[in-house]
Amino acid sequence: MTLILFNKPMNVLSQFTDKGTAGSARATLSDYIDLPGVYPAGRLDRDSEGLLLLTDDGRLQARIADPRFKLPKTYLVQVEGDVTEAALEQLRRGVSLNDGMTRPAKAERIDPPALWPRDPPVRFRKSVPDCWLRLTISEGRNRQVRRMTAAVGHPTLRLVRWAVGDWTLEGLAPGDWREGG
Repeated sequence: MTLILFNKPMNVLSQFTDKGTAGSARATLSDYIDLPGVYPAGRLDRDSEGLLLLTDDGRLQARIADPRFKLPKTYLVQVEGDVTEAALEQLRRGVSLNDGMTRPAKAERIDPPALWPRDPPVRFRKSVPDCWLRLTISEGRNRQVRRMTAAVGHPTLRLVRWAVGDWTLEGLAPGDWREGG
């Protein structure tokens, strides 16, 4: 069994080929990983960064990606505004989205993490403060973290998936990968 931990950079698709518009030149996993037979276990949006797991084991892929297994996923999230304890409590109880209530999340405000610079950088606005959260969820709806922070009044500026279960990005630079176990 092969398991790959990949630090997906911003603007890279979570797939090996770009089935988009003819002539588009969007970056894909094949620009970084040349291992036959491994496939992503789950997805990470093109405008998100961080940990993407790939494997050649279908059962492991299902266990990682399928929400029934409730594998926790931890995100470092830079949001617009100064998050209050009340907003954090909303996230902890679950947030009502257009596709229903989310499961309760672990949510805490954190100091800005020591991350690599994002390319392109997050737009800085002097008149609008921002802060960082550590958010752990156990489901994986489409753009869920972004929709959750927006629902409590704090749009996401930068989203980095730091961990999936016990696997983390520790020591992996953007675009790098290693075999995990």
